[in-house]
Amino acid sequence: MSEALRMFGAIAGAWVRAGFTYRTSFVVLTSTGMILTFLDFAIILIMFSHLDALGGFTLTQIAVLYGLSGFAIGVADLLLGNAEMLGQRVRDGTLDQMLVRPVPALVQVAADRFALRRVGRVLQSGAVLGWGLSAAPIDWTPLRVLVLASALVCGSLIFASLFVLGGAFQVFAGDASEVANAFTYGGNTLTQYPLAIYPVEVVRAVTFIVPLAFVNWYPALYVLGVDDPFDLPAAFQVASPVVAALFVAVAALTWRTALRHYRSTGS
Repeated sequence: MSEALRMFGAIAGAWVRAGFTYRTSFVVLTSTGMILTFLDFAIILIMFSHLDALGGFTLTQIAVLYGLSGFAIGVADLLLGNAEMLGQRVRDGTLDQMLVRPVPALVQVAADRFALRRVGRVLQSGAVLGWGLSAAPIDWTPLRVLVLASALVCGSLIFASLFVLGGAFQVFAGDASEVANAFTYGGNTLTQYPLAIYPVEVVRAVTFIVPLAFVNWYPALYVLGVDDPFDLPAAFQVASPVVAALFVAVAALTWRTALRHYRSTGS
């Protein structure tokens, strides 16, 4: 693991240094990314100019949901977002080159063309989360702090696993990045809002099938001290570490299976 991280740092660092060659461009692209991602929260602000609550949640409480989800996908996109381009690599044969190098394929996929400008989403979501946490009426305890910290890490791992699963799927399906995006970026959009506004079938799907609810919904219920409107087990509110570990294991197994069944481009 330490060797893989060292290799990731070496490859990603080279791309970061290349990106800083044009510093003005880097600043502009990063700032633009922050502004574009803020538009999602701007929509929520506009909605609350006409509402007092949405799904039983106030603006500051939704800011916590938004911030947790946005931070998680921002970190995952920064570190593993390049997995969504795996279909292109399968088609043009560049995945073959990665498989014969003495570096794990996933490390190469993640670090190649590493774009530090994606940190803009992390910063923007973190700012909204900080505002929401400071403005919401939260009775802070050591356990609530721990649940919040674990949500940031585990949410990132869950989204990262989705990126890896999406990449593995493209080994079999070819260029199917839009299918993967439906679960990653689409999942982020879905979890920006309280799950109370969705049918119970959606809540079950993002709890027991694709565990997006453990990115922000269940941890936020505990941190904010809000009752679960679906009366699901209270243990779910502190179960994100277990779910994230299981989902990472599923993603790792699926990735290895996909590479073992890879048949190359034939060129």
